[in-house]
Amino acid sequence: MDALLAVRARGITKTFGDVVALDGIDLDVTQGQIHGLVGPNGAGKTTLLGLLLGLAVADSGRLDILGTPVGRALAAPDGVAGFVDGPGLYPSLTARQNLAALAALRGPDAQTAGIDDVLDQVGLTDVADERARGFSLGMRQRLGLAAALLAKPRLLVLDEPANGLDPAGKRHVHSVLTRLAADGTSVVLSSHRMDDLEALCSEVTILATGRVVFSGPMGKLAAEDRELDYRLLTSDPQASRRLAVGMAGISVVDDAGARHGEVLVVRALVPALDELVVQLVQAGIALRELAPVVSPLEAAFLALTEQQEAGR
Repeated sequence: MDALLAVRARGITKTFGDVVALDGIDLDVTQGQIHGLVGPNGAGKTTLLGLLLGLAVADSGRLDILGTPVGRALAAPDGVAGFVDGPGLYPSLTARQNLAALAALRGPDAQTAGIDDVLDQVGLTDVADERARGFSLGMRQRLGLAAALLAKPRLLVLDEPANGLDPAGKRHVHSVLTRLAADGTSVVLSSHRMDDLEALCSEVTILATGRVVFSGPMGKLAAEDRELDYRLLTSDPQASRRLAVGMAGISVVDDAGARHGEVLVVRALVPALDELVVQLVQAGIALRELAPVVSPLEAAFLALTEQQEAGR
């Protein structure tokens, strides 16, 4: 196995009766990388995360985690922690007691000295002695992350870690994951929030009907040969529109904002968009905002999964 890979999967299949959950999955996750997993419901994301956590075993194929082949026994691989379908917590216990109980499950030699540290990392110090039953969804997610961090994992596997978080909580969790990756921990996370994945992940894998339809750097999605719609806010909307209408490779989209002259929405490939920006600057028009109406990841997700569904 490549020493730089935290996860190496080749030809992984998993079925449940007549349902094929994973169909020949290949996956590489580099050490110190935050790798996103995205796909529609039923695509196989939860099954794949479960394999990484040792909650299930593959029917066929090879899975190496942190340099060690995964066997046929149901057991969490050494150095791996995380949660699927939400963290398992004891509602009647406090946050601190939950972490102490989870640490004790790892055996008599488990260390509990890091409980205060992980509570601080996820921003739960002020509610450490409150019962988990009163926690919001976002607080439970953060407590689940704290429980995973208590194991000092080299591979962290998380299912919708930002679910239920307010903006401050999401920023806090993002900073924790970014810091872990910078320190060498590998993170695999699934999310339906494309903005979370784009903010955190260097690479992403898109699943559809149990198969990989894309896996690679985030930048490659934007470079794919597909047109996107972009919002442009300029100092002179009408002049910008006239300029865009006359350019090859640019289509002006007639949406409500554009009709009222507030923004200009254009459809273009990246090279044509770059040329439009150059022309705007040369014409003395200030560009105040430029953003895709739908993110490159979301556009790729929709296009690739629709193609896969159509080919079934």
